[in-house]
Amino acid sequence: MSGGTHDFAVVGFTDLRELPRRLPQLVVGLLCLGAGIAATVRADLGLSPYDVLHQGVADHTGLSFGVVVVLVGVAVLLLWIPLRQRPGVGTVINTLTVGFITNGVLDLLGHPHELVWRWLLLLGGLVVTALGVGLYIGCGLGPGPRDGLMTGIAARGHPVWLVRTLLELTALALGAALGGTVGIGTAVFAFGIGPLGHLFLHRFHFGVDAEDPDPDATFAE
Repeated sequence: MSGGTHDFAVVGFTDLRELPRRLPQLVVGLLCLGAGIAATVRADLGLSPYDVLHQGVADHTGLSFGVVVVLVGVAVLLLWIPLRQRPGVGTVINTLTVGFITNGVLDLLGHPHELVWRWLLLLGGLVVTALGVGLYIGCGLGPGPRDGLMTGIAARGHPVWLVRTLLELTALALGAALGGTVGIGTAVFAFGIGPLGHLFLHRFHFGVDAEDPDPDATFAE
């Protein structure tokens, strides 16, 4: 993931020859991210910290969950400017599409009441989200908006783990205060997304002329 003090400019266009190889993986990764998030929402057993925030804002504004994901992503991306972070083409596409993909999948999924189906949705959503993270980060076209914020702050001399923890706890606290769903699924996601994401990232990582992410600094969403 990018870090340091760079001018705020979209990157990822320096070698257009790489885009045909990387864009399909980007698209599949974003589809998986949206589908995985939607599955965890429908499981109703607890969401990831940022999704707790998204749900809380959606409940209080009347906006759809996916629209809130997009709007929060845009707001976070604006915070990159004073940090002098550089978004990639994947960053921009991520910010503008994942929320709408999530909305589309939410429309397709039902509202299961049986606990076994909710657990299947939670665990399946976790795996699909981790697959999406591995595909998305592995294509090397720019970090997600929330990961970029984390690494941008960390580049100012703060430990990545501390910045990540504080950002996610802040999102979780705000989301919980707004009525977002916190539960066992929140803990499952917190402990599961890192190992699963690493597994998929190592399988799908391009590692060619990309600003390679630090695997230990990712999986914030």
